[in-house]
Amino acid sequence: MNGLLILEDGSVYKGIGFGANATKVGELVFNTSMTGYQRMLTDPSYCGQILNLTYPLIGNYGISEVDYESDKIHAFGVVIRDLSIRPSNRMSVMTFSEWLEKMAIPAVHSVDTRDITMRIREHGSMKAIITTEDMTLADARKLMEETTLRDDYMKEVGCKEVTRFEGNGKKVAILDFGIKNGIIDRLRRRDCDITMYPYGTSAEEILSSNPDGIFLSNGPGDPSEAIEGVETVKELIGKKPIFGICMGHQILSMALGAQTYKLKFGHRGANHGVIDNALDKAFITSQNHSFAVDPVTVDQEHVEITHLNLNDGTVEGIKHRHLPLFSVQYHPEGSPGPNDNDYLFDQFIDLMGRK
Repeated sequence: MNGLLILEDGSVYKGIGFGANATKVGELVFNTSMTGYQRMLTDPSYCGQILNLTYPLIGNYGISEVDYESDKIHAFGVVIRDLSIRPSNRMSVMTFSEWLEKMAIPAVHSVDTRDITMRIREHGSMKAIITTEDMTLADARKLMEETTLRDDYMKEVGCKEVTRFEGNGKKVAILDFGIKNGIIDRLRRRDCDITMYPYGTSAEEILSSNPDGIFLSNGPGDPSEAIEGVETVKELIGKKPIFGICMGHQILSMALGAQTYKLKFGHRGANHGVIDNALDKAFITSQNHSFAVDPVTVDQEHVEITHLNLNDGTVEGIKHRHLPLFSVQYHPEGSPGPNDNDYLFDQFIDLMGRK
């Protein structure tokens, strides 16, 4: 089938369509990781986005039953250079194209993904339409212009009801903005007894289970749209130890008085250098976010900026100077090291033990 990608700036990329026969409008972003396409596409943080993958060959290890970050694809579409149709992996249960078709996700291959990436780097992330249906350029542009992108998907991609993962260790309450399975796995490896709460849950209900600590998850969208989440976290501060990742980091920072802003093209990949100022040590990190905390707005009398991005100097982590709470912008469970950043989960366990 024909594949078409049209960018908001008027650029048109014609390729070969695969996956589902469908049309989607979303925010076009790029990821520089060499592996992990199944985990990327099932990460709820990609909800509402069309993902352009810079690594040229995709699909070579197929789709497995164990590499899911959630139960479905959340990205709206995917753009790649070359498609592998014969995966080599003993755990593969279907091809990349078969999986996208099953999940009703349109995709395009045989386009210049490097050129698309350079365009995004120059002009910033932008609205785009991806289609594998018979659609004229004029109709596609009209649909894109008429479609308004949403920034509040964190309100609906997480769990819909209170969910338990039993354990014999620390009791952890998760406020779910779109959590990845990898994060739950890291907590379960430490035998945590987990109760996960949907977006909009009150601080009173979260505290009613008397958790040892509270975890704020990752998720998609603009953190300033998560008004209820910020207000809930404000009420939780000082009551229990808190650890936040990605969206959770941004929301915790906002609850402490800081503001966020949108990056030109975001951070998405598995090779972002971050320095931990306390350890005076650099780490290779996995990242996926469009927004960052504005350091000028951080109340540094009470809040310390603990981590910085080595590429652009953006804030990658904070902690309170007096209260037991901290957060990081990147994904320690993303394992690019592969286990270099696991120490943050251990710090959370220790923090709950010292409460």
